[in-house]
Amino acid sequence: MKNKLLPLMVLMAALGLATIAAYYSIFGISKLFSAQAEAVIVMAAVLEASKLITAAYLERFWKTIHWIRKTYLVLAMLVLMAITSLGIYGFLVAAYQETAYELQTTEKIVQVQKTKQLRYQQQLGSVIEEKDKLSTNISELTKGLSNNVITYIDADGNKITTTSRATRQALESQLKNSTIRRDTLAVREAAFNDSITAIDLRVLDIESNSEAAAEIGPLKYVAQVTNNTTDKVVNWFILLFIVVFDPLAIMLLISANKALGRRRIEDDTDPTTPKDEFDEDHAMDQVMNGMVEDLSEDDIQEIVEANENSPDPTEELKQAAKDYKDGIGFSPIANRRRGSTKVGSKWWDDKD
Repeated sequence: MKNKLLPLMVLMAALGLATIAAYYSIFGISKLFSAQAEAVIVMAAVLEASKLITAAYLERFWKTIHWIRKTYLVLAMLVLMAITSLGIYGFLVAAYQETAYELQTTEKIVQVQKTKQLRYQQQLGSVIEEKDKLSTNISELTKGLSNNVITYIDADGNKITTTSRATRQALESQLKNSTIRRDTLAVREAAFNDSITAIDLRVLDIESNSEAAAEIGPLKYVAQVTNNTTDKVVNWFILLFIVVFDPLAIMLLISANKALGRRRIEDDTDPTTPKDEFDEDHAMDQVMNGMVEDLSEDDIQEIVEANENSPDPTEELKQAAKDYKDGIGFSPIANRRRGSTKVGSKWWDDKD
C-alpha cells in the first residue's frame, strides 16, 4: 500500500511546487511587461504547462526519441526553467522592494522627528542656561536689597556694590523684570520638555507598529552579523529559493512519472491483479461500426445484399483463415513486432 501511495505523494508534491513556481513566475514576468499583462500571463501559463509536459515526455520516451529532437527538447526545457527562475526572482525582488520602501519611509519619518527633537533640545539648553543666569542674578539682587546694600553684576560681568536710592529703585525694577523673565523661561522649558517627550512617544509608536521593520528585522540582523548590506543578504536568500524551487519541481515530476510507470509494470506482471477480459465480439462490432459510419443507407444495403448472395467459403479458404488467425493474429502492432520493416525512415522518427 505504501509503495502505491508514494508515487502519488511525489506527484502531488511536484504539481504543488510547479503550480506555486508558475504563479510566482507568471506574475513576476507580468510586472516586467505591465502594458500587456493579460497577454503575458496567458503566454507564461502555456509555457509553464508545456515545460511540465516536456519533462514528462522526455522521461517516458528518453530511449526512443531521436537525438536531434531530444537535444532540442532538453534545451527548451532548460530555457523555460531559466525563465521561470527569473520570473520568481522578479516576483520576490518586487515584494522585497515594496517592504523595503515602507521601511525607508518609516525611517525617514523617524529621522524627521529625531531632527525636530534635537532642535527642541538645543533650544531647551539655551532656555535653561538663561534661566540659571537669571536665577543667580535674582538671588543676588534679593540678598542685597534685604541688607540695604545693593550688590549686583553689571552687563560687563563686574560685581557692583552701592547704596544709592536711585540705583536701588532701578535694581528693584530689574529684579521684577528678571523674575517675570525667569517665569516665562520656566514655562518655555516645560513646553520644550513636553515636546521632546511627545516626540519620543511618537517615535516609539511608529517603530513598534511598523510591519516592514518586523519583516525585515531578521534579515537586518543577519546583515549585521555577516557585515553585509541588507540588499545583498536578501539577494542571496532569493537565489537560494530559485536553486531549489523549479528544479526540484521538475525532478519530482520526473521521479513521479518513473515511479508510476514502474507501478504499472508491476501491476501488469502481478498475477493477483485483476485483468480486463478481451471481448472479441464487442471489439469486432466497434470496428464494423467505425467502417460503416460514413456509409449511406443505400451503400449499406448493397453490401448486405452482396454478402447474402456471396458463395460459401471453400474448405481451403477456411483453413487459410484459421492458420492466419492462429499464427499471426489481427494486431498491427504484433504484425510490426514480428518483422515488419520501416521504409523511408526519417531523422524525426522514433527508435523501435
